[in-house]
Amino acid sequence: MRASDFSPLSAPASIIPFPRSRPLQVGFERVELTRILDLYGRMVAAGEWRDYAIDFAPDVASFAAFRRTAERPSARIEKRPALRGKQGMWALYGEAGQALKRGHELAGVLFPLERKLLKLVEA
Repeated sequence: MRASDFSPLSAPASIIPFPRSRPLQVGFERVELTRILDLYGRMVAAGEWRDYAIDFAPDVASFAAFRRTAERPSARIEKRPALRGKQGMWALYGEAGQALKRGHELAGVLFPLERKLLKLVEA
């Protein structure tokens, strides 16, 4: 065998994987986070919420609002892009973990909290 038999052109082709089609973690876009934090600020002013937590995972981004730090969240907003084509990537969960609202648009999912805020302000 000669050295010319092992030229790069005659070497077997190597497999190059495609880049990841989905990001390493899901996050909120600036407009989405602004909308959520605006609602949080108004709920704090109404005395309903006092603390929040944000969690980013490979498949879900979550915003949880608490009445007190040591409790379960009174509301949790989740963004799951994998459900975009099915039931919608946005979900609102209540204090007991029940799904209150699902949808394709953030504004529609936040509507029950907005309605609750209006009742608190009117009272």
